[in-house]
Order: sequence, then C-alpha cells, then structure tokens
Amino acid sequence: MPKKQTVKIKDLKVDVYNVKGEKTGKITLPENVFAAKVNPVLLAQSVRVFQVNQRLGTRKTKTRGEVNHSGRKIYRQKGTGRARHGSIKAPIFIGGGVAHGPKLKDYQLNLSKKMRRLALYGALTHKYQTDSIKFINHLNEFPAKTKKMVEFLENFKLLKDKKKKSSLLLVTDKIRHEVILSGRNLPYLSITPVNQLNTYEVLRNNCLLMEKNTVDILQGKASSPAPLVEKSKTVNKELPKKSKTVKENKSKRKTKK
Repeated sequence: MPKKQTVKIKDLKVDVYNVKGEKTGKITLPENVFAAKVNPVLLAQSVRVFQVNQRLGTRKTKTRGEVNHSGRKIYRQKGTGRARHGSIKAPIFIGGGVAHGPKLKDYQLNLSKKMRRLALYGALTHKYQTDSIKFINHLNEFPAKTKKMVEFLENFKLLKDKKKKSSLLLVTDKIRHEVILSGRNLPYLSITPVNQLNTYEVLRNNCLLMEKNTVDILQGKASSPAPLVEKSKTVNKELPKKSKTVKENKSKRKTKK
C-alpha cells in the first residue's frame, strides 16, 4: 500500500508517445486527478469493497421443508423395532434435507461516489509519482494480432517481467474490440476502458498505459463512453382497428332495406 504523500507535484507535463514508442508531444495533466491526496486508508477501503463485491453468495442447500418428497409417515410408530420417524425428508436419510447448510447471502458493500472518485485519483497520483504511467496518442485502427501487441509493448520496454501475471494495464478511451482481441492471450496484460477503471486495477498492476483522451474523460471535460449494451428502441405500433359490433351490422342492414 502506498505511503502518504509528502512531496507536492509541481510539473504535470508529460510526454505523449505513438504506437512505435516515439515522442509526439506533451500534455498537461489535471491537478485534481494526478496531484490528488494519497490516502492509504481510503485506498485500502476501496480495494476491500471491490473484492468483497465480487462474491456472489449463491450457494444454497435445501432444508427438509424444501425437499420434494412425500410427507407421509414412512412406517408405523410402534412394533417395528426401529426408531420413530415421521418423514423421509429428515436429514439422516439419503435424499433428505440438509441441516444447517449454507444459505443465500448478499455480500455487497457500498462506497459513495465521492469516496470512489478520490480513491481512484489517489491511486493514479501514486502511479504518477512512481513514474508508472505512460500516455499514448491513440490506438485507432490497431490490428487484432497478438504479435502486434507484443511489439507495441516492447517499444515501451515493458516486458521485463513476462512471468508476472497482469503486471500491465492498458486503459482505452472506449471499448476497442481489436485491441481486446490482440491482447487477451497475454497473461501479463489487462485491458479496460476508462469508464470501467477502478482503484483495485490501478494498484494491482505495475505499469499503466493510457490513451491521451482518457485524461479529459477522467477530469469530466469529455463525455463518458457509451454503455456496453444499448437499450432497444421501442417502436410505436398502430393499434388495430376495432371490429364492428353486432348492433352496428344490424342497423346497416335495416337502412339498406
């Protein structure tokens, strides 16, 4: 967990690279995102909430009241020499209910939007202080080839620890299917759009590669990317015409006569 911030960041100008690893310019990072206060307690709390929310809690066993069996008495009360039993649903029988088994449980924890935002900004600030963030111009028309992704990472000299799982995080400004296809077979690389970025992913990876447009989205100047699944548009259908009643038909017959 990162230590408390002691040195203020004065210069927030960083280099921007292209896909080949060449410098193409510079950008100025926003202070509220990359010069925020690093609060270790808040970071730990945000990570804990994220990890706990991954638990589904869907394990469950049936009790004797939920087992699908007959409720009749399996044999008479006296005269058999056996113990007294009233139902085959008892836990001691095969196929019966389970006593004190696991039940459905909700493990979800909540964290306010302000706390989540401050935790994310603190994690990004920590990565910027340790020179663990590099910014790239864009990934438009990136080929869906794993070989091209490996070459792209080698241009930034980021493949020193290939054996370490998920040590690199690539943050895109939107969902790019070609980039996902090119990097999904690399165990040391994780790819996520900026609208799904969280504190846990930032701290878990050793180095971050971010597109230049993600800075404006994090600051709130640019609009956030579109949702993953678009809602189906409802089409207004015309209502069917009402069929004529029997009285109307009789009245028309009378008028004809």
